[in-house]
Amino acid sequence: MQHQGAHMTTEIIQGTNITKVYSTATGPLVALDDISFGINEGEFISLVGPSGCGKSTLLSILGGLEEKSLGKLSISGEQVTTPRPDVGMMFQTSVLFPWRTIRENIRLPGQILKLDKSDQVERTEALLNMVGLNGFGERYPDELSGGMKQRVGLARLLAHDPQVLMMDEPFGALDEFTRETMNLELLRIWEATKKTVIFVTHNIGEAVFLSDRVFVMTPRPGRLEGILEIDLPRPRTTDLMRDPRYSERVFEIRRMLGVDH
Repeated sequence: MQHQGAHMTTEIIQGTNITKVYSTATGPLVALDDISFGINEGEFISLVGPSGCGKSTLLSILGGLEEKSLGKLSISGEQVTTPRPDVGMMFQTSVLFPWRTIRENIRLPGQILKLDKSDQVERTEALLNMVGLNGFGERYPDELSGGMKQRVGLARLLAHDPQVLMMDEPFGALDEFTRETMNLELLRIWEATKKTVIFVTHNIGEAVFLSDRVFVMTPRPGRLEGILEIDLPRPRTTDLMRDPRYSERVFEIRRMLGVDH
């Protein structure tokens, strides 16, 4: 079954000529240069590129955490200037509060946004179940493994039911086995919720495995080298990695990045 998001024409995010220039002691530093794209509702997009190419900067701009220098950016037809309640962000470290229980950590976005308490209590229990942490609600972060902490981070990301999920290398610090498990969990949740996902990764195989399309970025100044459609069947399992078409997409991205000559 091919995920519907790949065929939808409703563009939820539009970026035109996005440029980011930092002032430094040695003069202006161009981090992003003239990047344009559209992202459809329900799509899973990965951003790949070498370190320092501006992937995280672009994600911060998309999330309203950082201002662009030039260009236009809109989500659901509205210009992005500040963080939005319909966008959730997740980072490489789970940034959990050690003095709050797992349940209390998950409820935090709802408390900040002053959402209905009884709805949030119900949603928290559903999310604990969804990310496989049933029975861990009263534990504290330092009692959990790295993979379990990222499951909490994933539940907290979904707590206020944002339309768009922006994830900056969320599984980058995990061992390969745990990372693979989390990728499968993420796909399962994405299939169930139909969220729009923008996922930053250094791992080309991970990008191909997860995505509808992969945005390939150049070294600084970060430009969009190209966009590769990943026309592989869904739902995806680890068996896909044996498929020659999977390997072809991986090597195509490697060629675009200039790591295969």
